[in-house]
Amino acid sequence: MQKKSVPYVRNLDARGFVEGLTHQDKYSNPTCHYFGGVPYALPPVGPYRWQKPRPLPPCYRYGTRSNPGRFTGVCNVCPQPDEALDPVAWDENCLQSNIWIPKGEAPAGGWPVLFWIHGGFLQFGTANDNDAEAMLNETKCKFIVVEPAYRLNVFGFLASPELLDATADFAVNVGFWDQRLALEWTWKNISYFGGNPKNITIGGYSAGSHSIFHQLAYDLGVPVEHGIVCRVLMLSNGPGLQPKSLDEAQKQFNEFLEVLKIPVHLSPKEKLARLREIDPKTLIEASARIKHHQFRAVTDGSFVRHGLLDSIENGEFAGLMKRRGIKLIIGECSDEHFGYAGWRPPNSYETLFERLQADYPLLACERLMKYYYPDKKLPQNCRNWKEAFGRIYADIQIHHLERGMVNALVRHGAGHLIYRYRIEWRAQSCDLQWPRQWGATHVTDMAIWFWGNGSHLARREKPVIKAAFHANLAKFVKGEELDWGTAHPLHLRTMKADGTVVCEEDTRLEEGVRVWNLLKDVGATGSRISAKF
Repeated sequence: MQKKSVPYVRNLDARGFVEGLTHQDKYSNPTCHYFGGVPYALPPVGPYRWQKPRPLPPCYRYGTRSNPGRFTGVCNVCPQPDEALDPVAWDENCLQSNIWIPKGEAPAGGWPVLFWIHGGFLQFGTANDNDAEAMLNETKCKFIVVEPAYRLNVFGFLASPELLDATADFAVNVGFWDQRLALEWTWKNISYFGGNPKNITIGGYSAGSHSIFHQLAYDLGVPVEHGIVCRVLMLSNGPGLQPKSLDEAQKQFNEFLEVLKIPVHLSPKEKLARLREIDPKTLIEASARIKHHQFRAVTDGSFVRHGLLDSIENGEFAGLMKRRGIKLIIGECSDEHFGYAGWRPPNSYETLFERLQADYPLLACERLMKYYYPDKKLPQNCRNWKEAFGRIYADIQIHHLERGMVNALVRHGAGHLIYRYRIEWRAQSCDLQWPRQWGATHVTDMAIWFWGNGSHLARREKPVIKAAFHANLAKFVKGEELDWGTAHPLHLRTMKADGTVVCEEDTRLEEGVRVWNLLKDVGATGSRISAKF
């Protein structure tokens, strides 16, 4: 349903003038302001496909007073493997952000800012799925929300040491570089929108949360004067494993070339030129036909440093968080596995092993298979191998490795910065998208964090959500002290299925730490382009 709105023009000083929208309620009262699809970088198209994002030049103007740049729509959508999307809607020129602004006058210093990264396995998704209007209008969450689009799948995470070594116009992890540039753009420009660049919280959901971990890790590694992050929200995802090495990525790259019928004997420059000539639809279709069909981050020693999980385990990460005073809200839903099970699921022990290799380093997959399925049989708590995949994937992406991470942070003295949660409740509106028997599965809690997220919340649900998390969310993004209620940083603030809140010990902590210890030393090896931490 189209929102009721009127034009809203804003003067961005040196960046010119922009026109967005002021959304209104049924009585024509303003609810919030919105700008959709605001560029934060130059288009990554043509010869700039698979290059680092290029900042907007200092002379860049969005529009003039008489002809303001019109940003009343949404971000362009990166090409992606999603049957629900028409390829006609794709556009590689997707380095844009949607910006939601509270109504009324900004406080002294400007509105707090929530920089939000969407999820989707790093393979699909869009910055257009979230709706902050009701949250900004009805709750105490009075902050600007900036949600960037970024390059996904093969467009954002194609990697090859062959190309990296031989060509100056190719980079890896460009999806993460997109996110970083969007964050830097926010830091430099959000004051024009009424925001406070000194009060930026970064957050994300699912693969967006995983991205946020890597953005935090990168931000902790820059000189203090260039640090941007004040606080962090990691919802339903953790650090994951140390990403694959560039050498493992080369195997995927060779598979990709074979499917595309690009001769392997060509020079790296010729291979790159051929790849840049291929249309997005062909690239997406080819990526689905290879064994390693998930394009994810690699350990390049530049954005993703070697020994990243080691830095958590040995206390280095905690030390940097303490030095900057960066606080972290991190947690999970009780039934994440149902939401994960449907993405490229396997149907046997052998295909599960192969499916994990699409995401994780081979050594990690071997250890996981031996730990979870020592007799190579389906576990008793799984009806089929699809469910087994959902459970193991949820354990690695969320349940176990987030526990290993927070346990290490607490062990090294950063417990006062950590706020953990668990959600077992779901809003009634979730029944329209997910089977009721799935319970509090992956993504259902976005109705909590984003106050319905565009869907209707029942009157009785609002005070429940406010008491459980939303009142603290407003305080967190503002930089205020929380009333979390837990007696120990490793305890959980749990929203039970009936909506009540209980602060309790974590019964899965021991198992999570055990799996963390199993996996913390696997992943990329070597020291290619070693980065400073």
